[in-house]
Amino acid sequence: MNLLAFDTSTDTLSIAVQAGDASWQHTGPGGAQTSSTLIPAIRTLLEQAGLSFATLDAIVFGRGPGSFTGLRTACAVAQGLAFGARGGTGVPVLPVDTLLAVAEEARHQHGCTQVVAALDARMDEVYVAHCEWQPAQGGVASHWRTDGDFGLCAPEAVQVPAGWTLAGNAGAAYAGRLAPDALHASALPTATALLRLVPALLAAGGAVPAREALPRYIRDKVAYTAAERAALRAAQPAQTTP
Repeated sequence: MNLLAFDTSTDTLSIAVQAGDASWQHTGPGGAQTSSTLIPAIRTLLEQAGLSFATLDAIVFGRGPGSFTGLRTACAVAQGLAFGARGGTGVPVLPVDTLLAVAEEARHQHGCTQVVAALDARMDEVYVAHCEWQPAQGGVASHWRTDGDFGLCAPEAVQVPAGWTLAGNAGAAYAGRLAPDALHASALPTATALLRLVPALLAAGGAVPAREALPRYIRDKVAYTAAERAALRAAQPAQTTP
């Protein structure tokens, strides 16, 4: 398949293009720069791969949780490009949970198969999910199994079961406060991780029309007062067991 994948959910912009068995990737500064650099970088990478929007089969993107502005940018670009691809006939999109992409990058880089994925949610909180790798069996493709709803909590509330690895970028942001006794692994939701998740997503029917390129928000409100954040943490402890 010819695929374009990108993630803008963190301060790192990650783009990858796949043409058959070959792939090309680009990593650069994200954050405020993403809105102006994403599309030019996509065009450059497609050109390097000898592809164009007319030859893509699908667009893969990180849907969140993550940076509010980054997710809106990713969804808008994924939707616009998917609608316009193939001369306007369009291609499907594959929205990917960024915490699953963190777990996949940790597996790829460090061999982890039981991962507590944690991304910095700012405002003294982290996004967290328990992810366990399931090898292919009985005709079912290998895939990540999660604990369902993703959590949002204070760093101190995250618990890592024995034998599991904490992966993501939250460890660097909350050093000493986030599971200090657990094994830590640095991992981001890279575009190449998104591509590796595509076979399982396709098998599960994860390809959707361009109009369904929507973000996954965990936090309903973007800005809270300090008192509101404290009240939320006290009233809604995170799900921390798989």
